[in-house]
Amino acid sequence: MADEIILLDFWSSMFGMRVRIALAEKGLKYEYREEDLGNKSPLLLEMNPVHKKIPVLIHNGKPICESTIIVQYIDEVWKDKSPLLPTDPYQRAQARFWADYVDKKVYELGRKTWTTKGEELETGKKEFIECLKLLEGELGDKLYFGGETFGFVDVSFVPFSCWFYAYESFGNFNIEAECPKLIAWTKRCMERESVSSSLPDPQKVHDFVSGMRKRFGID
Repeated sequence: MADEIILLDFWSSMFGMRVRIALAEKGLKYEYREEDLGNKSPLLLEMNPVHKKIPVLIHNGKPICESTIIVQYIDEVWKDKSPLLPTDPYQRAQARFWADYVDKKVYELGRKTWTTKGEELETGKKEFIECLKLLEGELGDKLYFGGETFGFVDVSFVPFSCWFYAYESFGNFNIEAECPKLIAWTKRCMERESVSSSLPDPQKVHDFVSGMRKRFGID
């Protein structure tokens, strides 16, 4: 019997994009259900009663929540194609460490570039660039964060790249000028069908963020 896979998601969520990329890497067919985050569906509330957030992967009726946990689950269940985590325990631990760093730092620091003004914006921008430079240092001269092959850290981090244009536009800075190797890596990732088909157009994200700024009274 074929697996029934449903993804509850929202188009601009970098966390949902991680799951979309992982599913695409594994060549899995699934049903995509777009959530209205202002009016969450009964299914979302039933499947993620603790956090009530997207993304949620429903595999044969059973929910898995939190994007990095979902990606690891996908990698473990469908392990025969495109492994995302390394087999070596130390390398696996390192991959999890950097994915955790992305989770703890990149989202909040990136958010400051479009939700703040004045001195707070300048401080936030500086911290965000420092964070990106640290990640660029970890990438080094490697093709991908794990080395020669696209993997777990790439899946965790690359969805943020479609938000870079919005971050730059509202924060008034240029990521490529600060982190050229990082931008070269994002372009390399975008050559993969799994990534390019899972990430929305940066202009669409920019327009979405612009609308949120107006709603929040920032503009």
